[in-house]
Amino acid sequence: MSNLSLEEIKKLKDDLKQRGYKLTPQRRAILDGLVKNEGKHLTVEEIYDDVKLECPEIGLATVYRTVLLLEEMGIIYRLDLEDGCARYELVHENENHRHHHLVCSNCGKVIEVEGDLLDTLEVNIESKYNFKIMDHSVKFFGLCDECQSEN
Repeated sequence: MSNLSLEEIKKLKDDLKQRGYKLTPQRRAILDGLVKNEGKHLTVEEIYDDVKLECPEIGLATVYRTVLLLEEMGIIYRLDLEDGCARYELVHENENHRHHHLVCSNCGKVIEVEGDLLDTLEVNIESKYNFKIMDHSVKFFGLCDECQSEN
């Protein structure tokens, strides 16, 4: 059973077809894995481990290629939490920009900040510098509530 809606699958098929690709069972399994793990900010290896349960024949190279393709297509974002690992998350259609993240420097927990905190700042920057902002990425580093309790 797929996690993607029929409408989302049709749009993906169309987008892939325009680029000369097909929505293979492996690509669909990878997308379903990302949907199922939404909010978890998975590495390629974690995506592979998850998808391998549903699709045992899939190879790590296929997952890498598919993740790069999905990123290029704007379906997922690459998230660099400055821990040496690239992580990925789904793009939400209703967001104008990537959402912000709180990263615990102690345990590595990642918390998504709801809402865009920078709308006013962005308008000021665009006006002052005559610069059209297309996207932004903000990460705050500190200690989560659990790690603060331990100290």
